[in-house]
Amino acid sequence: MRQMKVDKLGIDLLTHEPVVILKAVNGMHFLPILIGPFEAAAISHVLEGGQAPRPLSHDLMLSIVDTLGGTIEQVVIHDIRDSTFFAKLVVRAGGDLKEIDARPSDGIALALRAKAPIYVTDKIVLEESQGDGGEGDEEDLSRFKKFLDNLKPSDFNR
Repeated sequence: MRQMKVDKLGIDLLTHEPVVILKAVNGMHFLPILIGPFEAAAISHVLEGGQAPRPLSHDLMLSIVDTLGGTIEQVVIHDIRDSTFFAKLVVRAGGDLKEIDARPSDGIALALRAKAPIYVTDKIVLEESQGDGGEGDEEDLSRFKKFLDNLKPSDFNR
């Protein structure tokens, strides 16, 4: 598995859907994941350091885990089927590790709030990510880099 971090949040130019771009912590792989607008807002809220007057859904979820004595240890994006990514929350509760099925976007929103690491399996990184190592068409890589450089969290609000 490879540890990833949220690099950018914005709008996919082809689908006009929100997209979160994960970047390998130790490497140059980028993994774009299309997400819903509510999850994009939840991720953006954390990235921009926003404070809500009342708990938002992901704040509530983290509060429930904390109140019950658990901790979110990590989020793992572990599979892709029919262009849909699958993730799991790894939660420590009562000394045991529990795996909870989750959408990657919800997992990312919770990981950011809990300051927990995000991991992606090597299979997904190697098959689905965009690299920055000279592989593939240079023009496509250049366009992708330009796309990443111009993304900002507020883009999905358009």
